[in-house]
Amino acid sequence: MTRIINIRENPEWITKAVDYFSSRWGIDKTLYAYSMNASLWTKYPVPRWYIMVVDDEIVGGYGLIDNDFIINSDLCPWFCALYIESDRRGQGLGAKLLGHSRVEAGKLGFTKVYLNTDHVGYYEKYGWRYIGDFTHGSGDEVRVYEADAEV
Repeated sequence: MTRIINIRENPEWITKAVDYFSSRWGIDKTLYAYSMNASLWTKYPVPRWYIMVVDDEIVGGYGLIDNDFIINSDLCPWFCALYIESDRRGQGLGAKLLGHSRVEAGKLGFTKVYLNTDHVGYYEKYGWRYIGDFTHGSGDEVRVYEADAEV
């Protein structure tokens, strides 16, 4: 059975979630640990982290954060770190997480959700709209998309 687990509501998963995202994205665990721990106590709507679990094994996940390294942006929240295990791809799990993010953003009081990516064509299939190129903290220009939250 596939479940989507909210780390804020299930903090016993935080260590596995930190390890999971860090290993999949090659980003220092400290960043994920800080953000996920903040999600446990913050009075603000974000950050929030979600993992997809099948038979107690993490097979994917994503986060909703306040800024995804975009310079001079007042857009919020940002959908980030979408990952689905390669052997689980093609089963609609990414689409399920994208839809879940829009529902969660609506529950948190947002009307839109944003993401940056270098993938062209994937997010458009799920109702995301390209809104322009923005400057990333790396100095590169990145494609930014928005989707309506489900309010």
